[in-house]
Amino acid sequence: MRDVWIKWNMSKNLDSHIEELGLVKTTDPENEKPVFRRQGPNGMSTFEELDAKLGEELRKSRQEKGLSRADLATLVGLSEQVYGRYERSSSKMQVSRLIHLSEILGVSPLGMLFAAAPHIWGKTQEESEARFRMMKMLDEMPAQTMSSIAALLQAVAGLQDSTGDTKNPVE
Repeated sequence: MRDVWIKWNMSKNLDSHIEELGLVKTTDPENEKPVFRRQGPNGMSTFEELDAKLGEELRKSRQEKGLSRADLATLVGLSEQVYGRYERSSSKMQVSRLIHLSEILGVSPLGMLFAAAPHIWGKTQEESEARFRMMKMLDEMPAQTMSSIAALLQAVAGLQDSTGDTKNPVE
């Protein structure tokens, strides 16, 4: 009986989580089980489309730095052919590789992820773009300015909490 209650309670929590995030049941060609995803303002990109957008952003970042594929491959310890697979999205990139490439290119991994999946940052295109613009501005500010802004945001969050507003201001 206890096991049934635990399973029902976990399912209830899972259903609540799915509803809270607005997740939709879909499929992934690489996984036989259903997966849950959040739709963006322009629908739901396939995993293949996300990989292609990430590869395109990687290519753009490399070209903006004036590096050839061979140059970048050398810097990350890969052959040009292996590196090229990331840009063409014929190979999936591990997060650690994305971080390494971001270090080498001097770009934020968040920028690359935003290019592939802006819907993660907001429920509308406008909200996503505003949050991303804010992240970029914060990223470019001096450390002292960042400390002041962090203190200001903490004060604003405290004011919202004291008024009973339960929405997380940093969501």
